[in-house]
Amino acid sequence: MDSAQLRALQAPLKDQYRSDPQSAVVTLRAAGEIDEQAVSCHVSTGRALVEAGLHPASGGDGMLACSGDLLLEALVACAGVTLRAVATAMDLDVRGGTVHAEGDLDFRGTLGVDRSTPVGFRDVRVRFDLDADLTEEQRTKLLELTQRYCVVFQTIVSAPPASMTLG
Repeated sequence: MDSAQLRALQAPLKDQYRSDPQSAVVTLRAAGEIDEQAVSCHVSTGRALVEAGLHPASGGDGMLACSGDLLLEALVACAGVTLRAVATAMDLDVRGGTVHAEGDLDFRGTLGVDRSTPVGFRDVRVRFDLDADLTEEQRTKLLELTQRYCVVFQTIVSAPPASMTLG
């Protein structure tokens, strides 16, 4: 896909969202089924079934997907797609590359060992290794726009209001 094709694909959507801002608001959903026996949850992604469980640092055996890993995988996917879209829109020749995400968790918080230790990632890092001939200015702009438009990254950075209920 080139920048003209991408713009043609997105133009009617952008026009619609300008004229009807509410049509741009989409609610995404995910659901899972809590296992009756094991400490796990089966999550249907629409593409495959993922079975999530405890990380070995919190008592898991390492055979199930850890929710922290899934979050980082979602970040990698979103950042990679966003970077590709931005590079395409900018007519940059990005031939390929890799996206890496890592985050630091202190399991004392997760396990309730130390109430002053926060639960969740305390630091998240994303790195791109690109096969591309880009000027420093292009690299800076590509990263800036990828950060701006990556939904998962912005959600992590912005920490929107969130809630849980028990039905």
